[in-house]
Amino acid sequence: MERTTPAIRDGAARGRGTRTRGAVVAALMLAMALAALDATIVSTAVPQIVGDLGGFSVFSWLFSGYLLAVTVTLPVYGKLSDTFGRKPVLVAGAAVFLLGSLLCAGAWNMAALIAFRIVQGLGGGALQGTVQTLAADLYPLAERPKIQARLSTVWAVSAVAGPGLGGVLAAYADWRWIFLVNLPIGAAALWLIVRHLHEPEREKSPRARVDWAGALAVFACGGVLLTALVQGGVAWSWGSAPSLTLLGAGLALAGVVVWVERRAAEPIIPGWVWRRRTIAAVNLAFGALGLLMVAPSVFLPTYAQSVLGLGPAAAGLVLCVWTLTWSSSAALSQHVYRRIGFRDTALIGIGAATLVLLAFPFLPYPGSWWQPMLLMLALGAVLGLFQLPLIIGVQSTVGWSERGTTTASVLFCRQTGQTLGASLFGAVANGVLAARLGGAGDLESVTRALNSGTAPEATRRAIADAVHAVYLGAAGAAALAFLVLLWLAPRRFPVLTE
Repeated sequence: MERTTPAIRDGAARGRGTRTRGAVVAALMLAMALAALDATIVSTAVPQIVGDLGGFSVFSWLFSGYLLAVTVTLPVYGKLSDTFGRKPVLVAGAAVFLLGSLLCAGAWNMAALIAFRIVQGLGGGALQGTVQTLAADLYPLAERPKIQARLSTVWAVSAVAGPGLGGVLAAYADWRWIFLVNLPIGAAALWLIVRHLHEPEREKSPRARVDWAGALAVFACGGVLLTALVQGGVAWSWGSAPSLTLLGAGLALAGVVVWVERRAAEPIIPGWVWRRRTIAAVNLAFGALGLLMVAPSVFLPTYAQSVLGLGPAAAGLVLCVWTLTWSSSAALSQHVYRRIGFRDTALIGIGAATLVLLAFPFLPYPGSWWQPMLLMLALGAVLGLFQLPLIIGVQSTVGWSERGTTTASVLFCRQTGQTLGASLFGAVANGVLAARLGGAGDLESVTRALNSGTAPEATRRAIADAVHAVYLGAAGAAALAFLVLLWLAPRRFPVLTE
């Protein structure tokens, strides 16, 4: 019989058990901080890194390589955590992430740094997926908003503090410290996990079978397809031989994945992930969430600097405010979904997000800084009502032995949506610019010209139009998520009794 008891068991007094669980929660927050800080701290040090190591033409792979490694390993770590337990997977992932951080700090050229960033990403996939799974293991359904609110706070604080910390370390110490700072944080997390995390004993099969062939196929397929999406339209045109070759190889590998997984005794991506209505609906909705998140996170800083004339720090502030309202509304969402259910709460959130995204193209030109900031505050608030109820709800529909795989599939779909969105909306923005400027260049080259003071006012208007088009596309992604939940997700999630 499936056991869904919390991951902490202590035979001593209740107070000691509470302290033990508190220590594990602190470890999870530290582990999540490693992944959250990495998303923001590196970007501010890029000028110093390029100035020291060179490699300006390929520096984007500092981010793309890490993202690829995280995305393709998520389903693998999810299955491994269901097979062997959360603790060994989290410990191994944190160790690999810290090894990658140490190697990054010692990189001697850009190629080495990119390779070591991929090593970091191989550990980062375990951090993101396993921390979210353990959060559901630690608390029963009624108390899960507590831990999720704390993890959301980690992301909010990291979004604000990461760029500033990265800038300070790069300017007053050395860019290598942005990787070395991970070591004490990770060491503290590892110590707390090893000392205080004790998972319950559960029935095991005589021999745990790991689908290593499926893991390799998933890794290869995801790596090839995501590389095609990340580099298409950037390093080469979409119709070029490299793009067509990678896309063709990726589709062929996708067929291999299906073939291998259908024959595996314990597949890495089991078929029930897509056969169950609730999980399939949440997966698709999170894919749309990843897609729409690209509009503010990638294009709003460019809009703030090029159209509003703000500096980099002020532009970052306009963006990061959405993390504050996101975490706050996520913490309060329990009062809504306990009354009307997970699906209807998410529908309210994503429906309101559609309206907020549609409002962006109606901002006046050039406008004031507070106008997009106000929309970002509203967007974060409504997305908090969307994301947290869905992830808590879907985790509550499965038992312990399926929770890691389910959580990883949801996060995998969100990461894939972000990758697809970066490529899709980049093409949209560049297409609008080409139409407005007669093929004068892409968004990146036009933005550089603006920052150097050599571009006319018409170029600013063209960038505004391009970003407006991206936001319309993001609104379409939000509307798609709304329809998926409305048509596919059950009104009441089939929550298991704990």
